[in-house]
Amino acid sequence: MTTSQARPSQTASGTTVQSPLPQSRELGDGVPEQMSSGRPVASNSSTQSKSWAHFVAGGIGGLASTTLTSPLDVLKTRLQSDFYQSQLSASRSARGIPSPNTLPFIRASLLHFRETFSLLALVPRTEGWRALFKGLGPNLVGVVPARAINFFAYGNGKRLISQKFNDGKEAAWVHLLAAAQAGIVTGTATNPIWLVKTRLQLDKQRSGADGGGRQYKNALDCTMQTVRHEGVRGLYRGLSASYLGVTESTLQWVLYEQAKSWLSAREERVRLRGRKTWVDESIDWAGKGGAAGAAKFVAALATYPHEVVRTRLRQAPTTKSATGMPILKYTGLVQCFKLIWKEEGMVGLYGGLTPHMLRVVPSAVIMFGTYEYMLRLLDDGVSA
Repeated sequence: MTTSQARPSQTASGTTVQSPLPQSRELGDGVPEQMSSGRPVASNSSTQSKSWAHFVAGGIGGLASTTLTSPLDVLKTRLQSDFYQSQLSASRSARGIPSPNTLPFIRASLLHFRETFSLLALVPRTEGWRALFKGLGPNLVGVVPARAINFFAYGNGKRLISQKFNDGKEAAWVHLLAAAQAGIVTGTATNPIWLVKTRLQLDKQRSGADGGGRQYKNALDCTMQTVRHEGVRGLYRGLSASYLGVTESTLQWVLYEQAKSWLSAREERVRLRGRKTWVDESIDWAGKGGAAGAAKFVAALATYPHEVVRTRLRQAPTTKSATGMPILKYTGLVQCFKLIWKEEGMVGLYGGLTPHMLRVVPSAVIMFGTYEYMLRLLDDGVSA
């Protein structure tokens, strides 16, 4: 848990009173002193005076990371879809390049890197630079509530679980349960937004006798068409894969908490030493960003296939029946896994991995780094 120093407060009579508890940056709760075990006991008191600062700092962090990494997000989504995978397959056949499934690991990896960056250069050349930011609108709309819901659900869940089942002590399993329920709540609340974002990113200029226009005009039109053709349930396509993705966010939270515990122990040793060098200052700032990036890297790499399945389940139907009703290629989580494995092999389950990792790791560093910086800035502004 990230903490700031205890701040003085004023009573009604104007007397300044020093709070005995440092403040939790996640929830604004008082954090009790360390136990002999080194882990803090969850406090029953709750100080909500700075809750808005955590909300604003988290929202700005999410907005900054999402905007700066949007081109890689578009690229990742396209490489995860079967439409662009079929295009890449046709391009390989035309050039006499064998399937990555038949190549050694090193050659297959190099081919994946080359195709990834070729597509990154091709998108702005054929569709304009704005295509690199397609779906950014609904993505940004989803970032602030998603961050707010996730941090709120995780922080409160961690406190309640530790108080009810672990005598107020934090532990890795407490972090795991809190992160799992936070992921489920966040995924359920924001799935329609991510579905619209995915379909906008996959929407491509059509050519030929069908009019040559795009399928969706904007996010609202995409939402209305989805409800009209697939019902309200259509907005929750891919939700089962999102629930499977809770494993990623859970693993990330647990790793991040453990890294922060190590950083907190080191900070305590520096405090007892009585002086802080520039090396200590650098580790204090970069350590949290490094912890966020490393936790995200490990979690994303270990659980990546669910990202591909979620994208396939969310993509718009490409064929219609004789009656004009859309035909869904992917109808469920297990069916989607099996079909991708049958048609594309293991490589299909890792399509878009390169841009995904290039995006999520710096995104985590940017988001948590901006969050910490804005939180300190807002805290200083409040105390001034």
